[in-house]
Amino acid sequence: MKYAVLLPVAAGVTADPEWIGAYVQHAETCGFESVSAVEHTVVASGYASVYPYDRTGRMELADDTDIPDPLDLLAFLAGRTTRIGLATGVLVLPNHHPVVLAKRLATVDVLSGGRLRLVVGMGWMREEIETCGADFGSRGRRGDEQLQVLRKLWAGTAPEGASHDGEFFRFKGAMSYPKPVQEGGVPVHVGGHTKAAARRAGRYGDGLQPLGVAGDELRGLVALMREEAERNGRDPSVLELTLGHSLTAVTPEKAERLAALGASRLVLGGNAGSDLDEARDELSACARRLGLS
Repeated sequence: MKYAVLLPVAAGVTADPEWIGAYVQHAETCGFESVSAVEHTVVASGYASVYPYDRTGRMELADDTDIPDPLDLLAFLAGRTTRIGLATGVLVLPNHHPVVLAKRLATVDVLSGGRLRLVVGMGWMREEIETCGADFGSRGRRGDEQLQVLRKLWAGTAPEGASHDGEFFRFKGAMSYPKPVQEGGVPVHVGGHTKAAARRAGRYGDGLQPLGVAGDELRGLVALMREEAERNGRDPSVLELTLGHSLTAVTPEKAERLAALGASRLVLGGNAGSDLDEARDELSACARRLGLS
């Protein structure tokens, strides 16, 4: 099992360079596999959209919480660390033009020595997506095409360059360099809780990171991902499953039960606030409990 740490955005500290730099350095020392940075390009004041992962329909973050750009944040953290993986969790894909995004992702992957993992979602906040210029209703089709564009631009297509003629994006002879360090490009995992997310992971992704599901519903999404991969001539056995858990409550026994469901990674969210010493102690206690080095 791989153990990742969700950066504590709710504490309002992820835009503090000294705080977040020290925190992630400690996570690396503790032996965690990676850290995960959330995204909201904007949060609409008093949004009417329903947050699907809390019964209140509201996310835990205040509208004015500091939420730095995840790729810029991960690039900064790459310079403060040497080994720990760097992941988005999740990047709201409709907010981004895929040609620009492909270059940004490849750049972070190259400069970090191949440590980047991309976790994408289609987004739930209509106000955010429309502010960024995309149509909320077609974001799923747009997202599928965006993932195709990323793969094309990361592939070795010299000297002709990459070309694409789709519903949302068109280009010809595009030469996008540098290429990602990792073979096949930056690994792309799909986040979400829907059947559409599971199918998208099977068609285009390297894994699934389902949110807010468990039991038979979770098993059904995993099966759907693997079935969709087979239908598209892909090897379902190489697709990863990443699940979430509490940093303070996870135990080896709980991890074993989730591994039995097919999970290969847990993203752990902490409870500590803005006190750096307390937050680092929380990481240390979890690492000892899990037997990390």
